[in-house]
Amino acid sequence: MELLLASTSPIRAELLAAAGVGFRAVAPGVDEAKLKDGYHGAAADLATRLAEAKALGVSAGEPDALVIGSDSLVEVDGRRVSKPRDRAEAEEHLRFFAGRTMELTSAAVLARGGAIRWRHAETVRLQVRPLGDAFIRDYLAAEWPAVAYCVGVFRFEGLGVQLFEAVEGSHFSVLGLPLLPLLGALRAEGVLAS
Repeated sequence: MELLLASTSPIRAELLAAAGVGFRAVAPGVDEAKLKDGYHGAAADLATRLAEAKALGVSAGEPDALVIGSDSLVEVDGRRVSKPRDRAEAEEHLRFFAGRTMELTSAAVLARGGAIRWRHAETVRLQVRPLGDAFIRDYLAAEWPAVAYCVGVFRFEGLGVQLFEAVEGSHFSVLGLPLLPLLGALRAEGVLAS
């Protein structure tokens, strides 16, 4: 059975590949903004709905494949934060995050034949340290535009780790994929040896 990753995220692909999982990445073609618009429920529910939409969208065209869908959301002080539209907004986000706790929720689902077979979401708490203006300027000079595609304006596997004082939760979920539960689900599906 073919395994597909309904994502164009390089880091998600790297995580799966490093774990020895064979897969093919497929762009999901989901209008995330439409799904997010007006949704006021829990972050875990929304992240799961987005992951499901991606997996089901790809599964519709590949009914015999097992499809991984995933998504991540960031909330700070109850405010859901999207990817920055431009560098100025990225700077605003970083100023807002400074000294606060960021809650990053990552969800993953498995779909086959147009039906969801497994779902999981987990939230990681990241304590953002106080960030000075000079740091923010230098950080964006080094990381922009790569972080334009990152919710939370950071790549944890790069300079973004310098934004934080402490992290409570899974390193993999910070990177955008609850990998250990997903590997367990892939074993249960017979994709990986148990």
